[in-house]
This record gives sequence, C-alpha cells and structure tokens, in this order.
Amino acid sequence: MRKINEKLYSWASIIDEKALDQAEVTATMPFIDPHVALMPDAHPGMGATVGSVIPTVGAVMPAAVGVDIGCGMVAVRTQFTEEQLRSQRRSLAFLREQIERAVPLSPGRYNRKVWGGAPAFIAQLEELAGQESVAPEDFAKNWRLQLGSLGGGNHFIEVTADEQGTVWTFLHSGSRGVGNRIARRFIGAAQKLAQQKSRELPDRDLAYLTDADPQYAEYLSHLHWAQEFARLNRELMMDRVVDQVGRFMGQEVERLEEVNCHHNYTEIEEHFGQDVLVSRKGAIAAHVGVRGLIPGSMGAASYVVTGKGNEMSLCSAPHGAGREYSRTEARKTFTQEDLRRRMEGIEYRDLAAFIDEIPDAYKDIDVVMADAADLVSVDHVLHQLVNVKGQ
Repeated sequence: MRKINEKLYSWASIIDEKALDQAEVTATMPFIDPHVALMPDAHPGMGATVGSVIPTVGAVMPAAVGVDIGCGMVAVRTQFTEEQLRSQRRSLAFLREQIERAVPLSPGRYNRKVWGGAPAFIAQLEELAGQESVAPEDFAKNWRLQLGSLGGGNHFIEVTADEQGTVWTFLHSGSRGVGNRIARRFIGAAQKLAQQKSRELPDRDLAYLTDADPQYAEYLSHLHWAQEFARLNRELMMDRVVDQVGRFMGQEVERLEEVNCHHNYTEIEEHFGQDVLVSRKGAIAAHVGVRGLIPGSMGAASYVVTGKGNEMSLCSAPHGAGREYSRTEARKTFTQEDLRRRMEGIEYRDLAAFIDEIPDAYKDIDVVMADAADLVSVDHVLHQLVNVKGQ
C-alpha cells in the first residue's frame, strides 16, 4: 500500500500517470469520506479511474459507478476433471460451439424468445421494479430478451481447470443494454443539474447527485434494479453453460461450489464507524470471508479468492488484470498471429476482432495478485481450456 495523500491510497505497483492524476482529482470531491482506494489493476476510466473504490457521504457520482452497472463474474466448480473433459469423443471445439449457440453473444444480440429459466428471473425483476418504482421499459423495451446474453468487449465465457485439474465454468458480464441506458440517463441528469446549480466540477464526468436532489433516490433505485438484473443475467447464462457441459459429458453437472460477485456497483457499508455509500468501479468486495473472483485477461490465469477485510482498502480487491494498452493502441501494436501464440492450447474462435483482448494489452495478472496479497487469499488458480467471446 502506498499513501498518495490523506484522501488517496494505492495498492497498484503498475499505474500510469493519467490514472493516478484522475484518482487524485476524484479524491478532492468534498463528499469523499474517508478516502479513495486504488486497486492493483487501476487504469484510466470515464471520470473516475477503473479500479477505484469511492466512499461518499450524502452524494453519488453516476459515472463513478460506470455504464455497465452490476458487471461482474460467476463461477461454478463441477465434479469433472480436465482429463475427463479432454477424453470425450467430441472435441472441445464442439463444446465451444454449443455454448455459443446456447448464449447470445456480442453487443446488440439478444434472445429471440424468453425460454428456459428466464421466466422465473423476469418475474423477480418485475416484482423488484414495482418495489423500487422502476420502469425498465423506459430504457429498453426488450430488456426481458436481453436477460441471458453476454455482450462484447472483455465479457467472456470460459471452461477452466484449477490447480488440481478440477473443471470450473466461469463467465463475465453485466446489465447489458438496459443497464447502460440507465447509467447514461443519470450521468446526463447529474451533468445537467451541475449546470443548473452552478456546481464547480474538475471533470464533467464527476457530476454528482446529492441526497437533497430528487434524482438521488431515483438513481439509487434504478441502480439497485440494474445490479440485480446483472446478477440474474449471469445466473441464467451460467445455467445454460452448465447444461451444455453436462450434455457434452453425458452426465448432469454437480454444482459443488458457486461464487457470483459484482465489480461495478454501489452499496451502503460501514467503514471507520460510519455508514457510507461505497462505489466500486472495477473492484470487488473483499470483506472477511467473502468469496470473490479475479479474472486474468484472455488466455491468462484467473483466481477464486477470499477477502481478508483490509479496512484501508475499504474491504476491496481488484477485479482483473487492468488494461495497459487502450483498444486502439492494442490493435496498432499486436497482430492476430501474436494472439494465436498467446492462446496456444486454448480452444477459442480465431478472429482478428479479439486482438485488443490479447493478454499483452493488460497488466500481468501475477503482479496484480502479488499487489493484492494483503487484500485477499487465493483459493484456486484457474487456467483456460475453452474461451467464448462476443465480437
């Protein structure tokens, strides 16, 4: 841990000046209490640094939560071994293709109909919408069809194996288009309010809503709904992935262990003796005994962890490797052949569209985990067998 100033502490041994400058600016906001915590994977984001934990009192900054509300990970430990998986008559390419058929991939692609376990999850979300006075149709009329879809970018589905050769299913996604539109509407509302009330901002993406603003409670209600959508979205996709693994193995999957955690969200928590609104933008909760998931980049290891409850970090930990190259820079720097070398031995779709997800575009996950040693303990290290992504 490095103390940057009274309002900013960092656990990142690898961090560029832009990300650090951005975090220092965020930490100057008058409602930050006690301090901003920068995670080992910190890198520049919209307004606030990705990989930052931001505690606020009486205010919230929608852009500091991010546009993929509730984005996170879910993993399931199965009874199968890597050896058993590889010994099947059909190839891992077949398993990948079946998963790709079961889960809609890529931005703008959703289910054609509501099916499987979706109706029960939709009923839960409809009930929550009523309780929170949220009308998701105002943001996306097809939100029900979005449930159970992956998206693109760094979202993924994986079949992995741990250090003992046990097979896990693992995926990363969030609140899809409906969450994105909710986020953007309230980011815009905060910026408009800043103009109307002449609020001085060091960055317009740090525009905020105070508990005296009518939009404050409205935003938190929508935030809560979108976070639940994201959690159930992962649950539904995982059901479909587990089903495909079971079909591939000719035996129903036993869910021996399951972890589901957000890394873009806001929650009321107690820290240093007071209740604060903690926004984790690219960070997971790491309270004592709380399980979490920290993925590496495409082709790199991922980790199943348990929190240590480090209070200075606001009981938080990194959410992944963290980018070192922007997507544009990565495409200029690396080639499809570079990606093929890094993905050797892993079943994946060999597309140039994935060059910007090459592990070299990210921080070394081993360094990130070393920086996080006082934040979490490592339970399992997972290596990829099958990788599924949307374009």
